[in-house]
Amino acid sequence: MMSGLTHALLILAVVVLVVARQFRMQKINADRRWWIVPAVLAFLAVREPGLLDAHHRTGSGILLGAELLIGVATGVGWAWTTRIWTDADGTVWSKSTKASVGVWIVGIVLRVGLFGLGVLLGVRQESPALLLALAATLLLRSGVLIWRVHSLGPADGGSRAYGDGVAQPSWSVPQPSRKERV
Repeated sequence: MMSGLTHALLILAVVVLVVARQFRMQKINADRRWWIVPAVLAFLAVREPGLLDAHHRTGSGILLGAELLIGVATGVGWAWTTRIWTDADGTVWSKSTKASVGVWIVGIVLRVGLFGLGVLLGVRQESPALLLALAATLLLRSGVLIWRVHSLGPADGGSRAYGDGVAQPSWSVPQPSRKERV
């Protein structure tokens, strides 16, 4: 069994890795393995004791449900605020936006509020609940992004993506050469 410190470090490492990667332009690979990391995180969360407080099962169950709803909302919101586009050769790219930062901030504030509510109610909350919510966030974000990628259609130059019309630094978006635009 993993200790609380190990869980906290695992959660922090996953969040830093995932969030840092999402704010850089990256190719989206719509293969079938996008669900593996969330599945592993969920497995680690449910196999650990402490997912529910043994003395406050109902209260901790309600808090866990709220935590999962926040995780789902954060994942969906993050996916919808991520800019996706196709370049001339059909490669699909993504990059999180400032709105994505807002989604993360709201999600964190809501989670802190849930933790505070749990403390006020005397409900013990451990890291497996947060780990499970993080798994839900990543699963929903990836699933919605993959769905959005499939809805883009072929790269015919006429497709639009979330974030079109928003000024971007020239280094952050691959631009077709003059020859490719003609």
